[in-house]
Amino acid sequence: MSGVMKRMGMIFRAKANKALDRAEDPRETLDYSYQKQLELLQKVRRGVADVATSRKRLELQLNQLQGQSSKLEDQGRKALALGREDLAREALSRRAALQQQVTDLETQHQTLQGEEEKLTLAAQRLQAKVDAFRTKKETIKATYTAAQAQTRIGEAFSGISEEMGDVGMAIQRAEDKTAQLQARAGAIDELLASGALDDQSGLAKDDIQSELDRLSGGTDVELELQRMKAELAGGSPQQAIEGGTGQGQTGSQPQDTPRFDKQ
Repeated sequence: MSGVMKRMGMIFRAKANKALDRAEDPRETLDYSYQKQLELLQKVRRGVADVATSRKRLELQLNQLQGQSSKLEDQGRKALALGREDLAREALSRRAALQQQVTDLETQHQTLQGEEEKLTLAAQRLQAKVDAFRTKKETIKATYTAAQAQTRIGEAFSGISEEMGDVGMAIQRAEDKTAQLQARAGAIDELLASGALDDQSGLAKDDIQSELDRLSGGTDVELELQRMKAELAGGSPQQAIEGGTGQGQTGSQPQDTPRFDKQ
C-alpha cells in the first residue's frame, strides 16, 4: 500500500508539474520577480529613512544637552565669582552628569551614522541590480516574444499548428468531395452517351440525331443565303432557291450581273 501511495504521489506531482510548465509564461515570471525586487528595494529605503530619523533625533538631543552643559558651566562661574562655592560645585556636578549623557549619545550617533552609511550603500547597490535586472528582463521578454511569433509563423507555414491543421483538413475534405462529384458527373455523362442510362428529361441526343440536326442546320443557312442573294438580284426568293439547288447539282453556271435601275 505504501508503494502504491508513493507512486500515485509521484504521478500526481509529475502531471501537476507538466500542467504548471504549460501554463507558465516566462514574461509574467520575470515581471513578478522584478516587482519583488522593487518591494525589497523599497524596504531598504525605508530602513535608511528610519535610521536617518533616529540619527537626527540624537543630534537634537546632543545639541540640547550641550546647551545645558554650557549653561551650567556659566552658572558655576557666576556662583564662584559671587563666593558661592557650594552652588558652583553643584553646577559643575550636574554638568559632569550631562557630559556623560553627551558621551553616550555621541557613541550612539556614530553607530547610527555607520548603519546609515551601510544601508545607503546597500540601497545603491540594490538599485543598480534592479536596474540591470529590468534591462535584462525587457531583453528576454522581447526575445521570447519574437521567438514565439517566429514559431507560430513557422507552424502556420508548415501546417503543424492546431488551427492550421484544422484548416488543412477542411480543405482536404472539400477537395475530396469535389473530386468525388466530378467523377460521378463524368461517369453519368458516359453512361448517358452509351445509352446505358435513359435521359428522363428528353434533352439528351444520340450520335445519329446530333448529325441530322447539324445537317439540317447547315441546309437552313444555305437557303437563307440564297434568299438574300435573290433579293439583291431583284428575283424572287423561290427562283433563287430553285436555281441554287439546281446549281448545286449540275455544276457551276454563270450568274446574271445584278442590275440597278436608275431613279
